[in-house]
Amino acid sequence: MGQISEDPSSPKRIAVLGATGSVGLSALDVIAASRGRLKAIALSAHRRLDELLRRAIAVKPKWVIATDQQAADRFNWRRLPGDCQLLTGPEALEEIAGHEDVDTVLAAIVGSAGLRSTWAAVDAGKTVALANKETLVIGGALVGKLATERGATLLPVDSEHSAIYQALKCGHLCEVARLVLTASGGPFRTWDMDALRQVTVDEALAHPTWDMGPKITVDSATLMNKALEIVEARWLFGLPAERIAVMIHPQSIVHSMVEYVDGAVIAQLSPPDMRLPIQYALEYPHRRPAVAPTLDWSERLTLEFEPPDFERFPALELGFRAAREGGSAGVVINAANEAAVGQFLEGELHFTEIVPACASVLESHHFSPSPTLDELHQLDGWARREVENWVCA
Repeated sequence: MGQISEDPSSPKRIAVLGATGSVGLSALDVIAASRGRLKAIALSAHRRLDELLRRAIAVKPKWVIATDQQAADRFNWRRLPGDCQLLTGPEALEEIAGHEDVDTVLAAIVGSAGLRSTWAAVDAGKTVALANKETLVIGGALVGKLATERGATLLPVDSEHSAIYQALKCGHLCEVARLVLTASGGPFRTWDMDALRQVTVDEALAHPTWDMGPKITVDSATLMNKALEIVEARWLFGLPAERIAVMIHPQSIVHSMVEYVDGAVIAQLSPPDMRLPIQYALEYPHRRPAVAPTLDWSERLTLEFEPPDFERFPALELGFRAAREGGSAGVVINAANEAAVGQFLEGELHFTEIVPACASVLESHHFSPSPTLDELHQLDGWARREVENWVCA
């Protein structure tokens, strides 16, 4: 496990997996502002190799990892710093995630593609700053067991789970009545069902408060991101689905809350900027001067909360179901959703068909209460093929 260091000459060494995505780029901002306490020792990307090279020139990591082998073979790496080693292919992620020179792994690869490298980091007993919620959605029970056996530490980077992690410092887990995840409601919070059936790709990608990649932005519009976060919270904090709730909070200032048995509710508030939860995870257990903007207490602040409309956002029930059932439910919902969102972005599915496609695949799969890691990967592929069949039907 990585050691906390106060000596800038011996910084905490961070492998930024998914360095060209929104979380990865925000992490590099945090690392740059750390006054030498943090060092990006490895950067990875899939196809955004121009951006990867640009960041490597600025950061000068020990390793650069390009996971798309064909794209890496075609790319001109001439400007890569001479003391930076180029690694290619997805297997390189696992090698670096478990390397003895890495203290903390920032797992920021979107989707199920991030599972194997996160698993390798946990298996090596690393501290994992977990932005890849799919790891716990797919294999929460297995990952949790492995983390306990290897002495690995999981620190949440999702703003909602980071908020809960921080609020849980105010009491013991046995004193928690419920975890309350907040959701902005996305761009369609007030739209009726007829309007939702006409949603375009551009409209779905116009999130009102967060700047994210296309897949996560669409998930925010369907609230599938919140469904996956319900499952993540169930495994990360060890509480059943019955003690997890969701509230719509359009301002995205309260990132989540913990209600204790005495009725006290502890919330974490900040402007919607991923650099705060990233900084909290990478600098943990210390708090450092803010990199992200802070609240302006001289301005009027209005906070609204409302219960979600399960008819408008049926993804939420899928999330609660997967959290209750465990087993193979999470991997099937996640894979089906990734495939369905891809079909929507390509114009093959309507917006309101994304969640029904996921529900149909979940219903048709043969539930396994305790799947192995290999079985999870097989189910992932099966669910994706089922969505393609559903689209063609």
